[in-house]
Amino acid sequence: MENNGQDLLNNPFLNRGTAFSLADREKFHLQGLLPPTVQTIEQQAQVTYEQFQKKNSNLEKRIFLMTIFNTNRVLFFKLFSQHIMEFMPIVYDPTIADTIENYSHLFVNPQNAAFLSIDNQENIRTALKNAAAGRPIKLIVVTDGEAILGIGDWGTQGVDIAVGKLMVYTAAAGIDPAQVLPVVLDAGTNNQALLNDPLYLGNHHKRIKGDAYHQFVDNFVNTAEELFPEMYLHFEDFGRDNASTILNRYKDKILTFNDDIQGTGIIVLSGILGALNISNQKLTEQKYLCFGAGTAGTGIVKQIYQEMMNEGLSAQEAKEHFYLVDKQGLLFEDTADLTPEQKMFARKRSEFNNSSELTTLEAVVKAIHPTIMVGTSTKPGTFTQEIVKEMATYTDRPIIFPLSNPTKLAEATAADLIKWSDGRALVATGIPSKPVEYQGVNYEIGQANNALVYPGLGLGAIAANARVLSDTMISVAAHSLGGIVDPKQPGAAVLPPVSKLNIFSQTVAENVSNQAIKEGLSQNNFTNGHDAVCAIKWEAQY
Repeated sequence: MENNGQDLLNNPFLNRGTAFSLADREKFHLQGLLPPTVQTIEQQAQVTYEQFQKKNSNLEKRIFLMTIFNTNRVLFFKLFSQHIMEFMPIVYDPTIADTIENYSHLFVNPQNAAFLSIDNQENIRTALKNAAAGRPIKLIVVTDGEAILGIGDWGTQGVDIAVGKLMVYTAAAGIDPAQVLPVVLDAGTNNQALLNDPLYLGNHHKRIKGDAYHQFVDNFVNTAEELFPEMYLHFEDFGRDNASTILNRYKDKILTFNDDIQGTGIIVLSGILGALNISNQKLTEQKYLCFGAGTAGTGIVKQIYQEMMNEGLSAQEAKEHFYLVDKQGLLFEDTADLTPEQKMFARKRSEFNNSSELTTLEAVVKAIHPTIMVGTSTKPGTFTQEIVKEMATYTDRPIIFPLSNPTKLAEATAADLIKWSDGRALVATGIPSKPVEYQGVNYEIGQANNALVYPGLGLGAIAANARVLSDTMISVAAHSLGGIVDPKQPGAAVLPPVSKLNIFSQTVAENVSNQAIKEGLSQNNFTNGHDAVCAIKWEAQY
């Protein structure tokens, strides 16, 4: 600890505020800098929560909580752990979208993030070392801010998404907040409103693309790997043109993870496995329609495709189960400007007598009869009553996941999906949804929130100090969640509730760590995942 009392109070990793004991106050030169009463962390949390409840809007609540975060990390996470269900939509999605859009005008504290500029790459090493400040970094969440949530390109303001993700890692999985680092790669922005704003804090030029951009990412990754050799590198909200390229470049070389591609895929696979557990059906019997074939949509498809092969299908047999619909309609092999991920699952026009007419979601649904429909389109209201009723005519338990967020972008509401399907649809949403009361049954609605899986996955990989994140480690994480569903409960959710996030994150972590050990990917001496996870798990106590 610092010798200067004021420095200690200003360090969020070391500050205890009114909980400093009398002995510590004398030892660290804090006499007279605090009121005389010594409080417990429970008392501090009670007082802080009372203040939180007096805030009038979710944005005000988030700004208040960030003040606590900037002041005292342990107290912040103590409070978060006590109110995880209530705080998740405040600390993270959807409220975080408001703070990202207004970041430059709300800026008070950099929150120990590293701000890296494509225009000053010679400073990458210095910037990372300054931000880490001697802390042993085990986890980095990095973004370039190009594809934030469903709200687009927010440049350096996207750093808030990295900060928010790391908060969830700690609250859900107990990763030490002193061992994490949020990073933003500022390659410019194509958001003209930001470029026109003289108070915007990022680079005031258009996004730099191509080789220069990828060299920038390379410089960051190589430097971070050298400085933090036990690092788990989480990529977040990179643009469609770059996300898969970056993941494919590094995934077999270092311990890395892309939440938008792999994380979303894992949680949707978990939800589908939970739904099939309820309907007592097999994954390999399903017909999957992806609506919104961008980074998230195709990432989900690849995860479900991999799982179908894990269950015994050949690559070609598995591909036959998938249909991708984007703004053009059903994607065919001759559709212009397909991404590599879209090309992999594009259909042949010869499969259909009316291929030229398959330009709308409704037309495609009528033509292919999907049993699973997942929306990542950011097109609100597109899962219509007609489409849902059509699905319900040929499958007894249609699996329908409108995942776009925030709320205003959702393809449908859970209540409508339950009503339009006469209670037969198995539903997960991308946003928190209240239970739906329909014909005497209370339907719990699972939230396909990546937070259900990525904290436990990361903790397990870090605990094992795995060399890479294997496909089987990812599959184990998905099955860990999907197996928690109670299929005998009427109206049961297809995913476990966010309120028990910290409990099943432990389960996911131990299973993932065990799998890493089993595959020989672990670089430590633990023989089982339980011991490996317990050895590094952090709790919010002084």
